[in-house]
Amino acid sequence: MTSHLTLTESGPAEGRPVLVLHGGGGPVTVAPIAEHFAGTARTLLPTHPGWNGTPRPDGLTRVADLAAAYLRLLRDRRLTDVLVIGSSLGGWIGAELATADTEGLISGVVLMNAVGIEVDGEPVRDFFALDARGVAEYAYHDPERFYVDPATMPAERLAAVQANRATLRVYSGGPAMNDPALRPRLAAVTVPTLVVWGESDRIAPPSYGKEYAASFGNARFEVVAEAGHLPHLEQPARTFALLDAFAAETAR
Repeated sequence: MTSHLTLTESGPAEGRPVLVLHGGGGPVTVAPIAEHFAGTARTLLPTHPGWNGTPRPDGLTRVADLAAAYLRLLRDRRLTDVLVIGSSLGGWIGAELATADTEGLISGVVLMNAVGIEVDGEPVRDFFALDARGVAEYAYHDPERFYVDPATMPAERLAAVQANRATLRVYSGGPAMNDPALRPRLAAVTVPTLVVWGESDRIAPPSYGKEYAASFGNARFEVVAEAGHLPHLEQPARTFALLDAFAAETAR
């Protein structure tokens, strides 16, 4: 059952399906990606259960549970030649999806500053220990452009941000932001994979991203200059050029 999923769909129904998976900041952080592809593709932008006030069923507590739910969605909709694009936690979900897709429904995977694997000597920054200023400093190349003082936020929005953060903690298992069992399984993934990384990311640095790409059997690593953890927000033109080229390469 995928009835618990909250989904925004856009673009032509006959277009190639593109599944866009958000990270801890919620669907607003990847909305520009969905909008970019909606001109030509059948774009699916889910809100992960628990974000933005959506219900989270008791059985959904791990990233693998989310990946299983999205794989069921692809099956239920009879979608094939699917391009999966995941940012941060969404990249982790995308990696899990790639390992679970035994039917070959997915034809391309893009991981953007993803978390989820364990790399010796390269721990992911403890996101939960950072205040709003710290998040801006570690996540962005240009922190001043993206920093929002929580004191200036309406109470309702602040509560939503805090609730999303609590949901992120549930799925990610806390500060480590990884599943030690994931990385060994990635070598068996043969679907073409593009790993895109903002060079200024200090949540998960490019050296971590390079190791992520090397874990796959068929992955390419691309760095976006003057961008941090969300390169599509800081450098949309450079990032979308990479995504468009990969989409063209992988379409069946």
